[in-house]
Amino acid sequence: MGGDTALVLGGGGLTGIGWETGILYGLAREGVDLTGADLVVGTSAGSVVGAQLTSGLLTPQELYERQLGDATGEAVARFGPGLLARYAVAMARSRDAAQYRRRIGAMALAADTGPEAVRREVLKARLVSHEWPERRLVVTAVDALSGELTAFDRAGDAGLVDAVTASCAVPGVWPPVTVAGRRFIDGGVRSATNADVATGYRRVVIVAPMALGAGKIPSPAAQAERLRSAGARVLLITPSAQSRKAFGRNVLDPARRDPAARAGLAQAPAHVAAAKAVWSD
Repeated sequence: MGGDTALVLGGGGLTGIGWETGILYGLAREGVDLTGADLVVGTSAGSVVGAQLTSGLLTPQELYERQLGDATGEAVARFGPGLLARYAVAMARSRDAAQYRRRIGAMALAADTGPEAVRREVLKARLVSHEWPERRLVVTAVDALSGELTAFDRAGDAGLVDAVTASCAVPGVWPPVTVAGRRFIDGGVRSATNADVATGYRRVVIVAPMALGAGKIPSPAAQAERLRSAGARVLLITPSAQSRKAFGRNVLDPARRDPAARAGLAQAPAHVAAAKAVWSD
């Protein structure tokens, strides 16, 4: 894989969706429109934003405005301390990253998280298009049995809705997704951004709602540095202190999506000069 410009959109729940759209709209409003990237890579929340952007049906402003307003009536999921503790135990007991992903996959397969079909309808309603775009979009997920990364695109077996649902299948919160007889979980289990998918691209902007790695999971900063070492110009955008405050304690709470989007819009001007330096010829 190789090309000129790549936009990498990381995972981070509903607040991540809101914040990323705020960042993208804020940059576009200042004259740096990243939505025309040759490659868009989406992981979890980023897969939703990426699918919307590449559909060609929404401008950055329209995507941003969809994040605003009352979220009353939307279901609230929780990523609580108990689940985090199970992740930590799996990490501690794993000799390497692949084994960790397999352990998390086994946990996800055993969890009672409801029917796949119900979750699929939620993601289907969230997307404005259900077809793969003409532009290059890659959606990441992890095979629940093997622990291997899968990069879904229009040439593969998965439809767009299934790919996005798989990428957003947080283990222990939502059910793994079946594609061609295999079960998949959230791409964020491997990396918050999976920015290495953009290896070979000359100019890369990474928008990462989750700034940290954990144990055997590489941080966005580490992945950005590897891309730089390979010769790319790279900008990594992570949440400011004000944005993190706007996220609140539960990134899966729909009520936090609006303040997260507004925080992203407010933060964006701080990155305009750096974004221009990376994105310009």
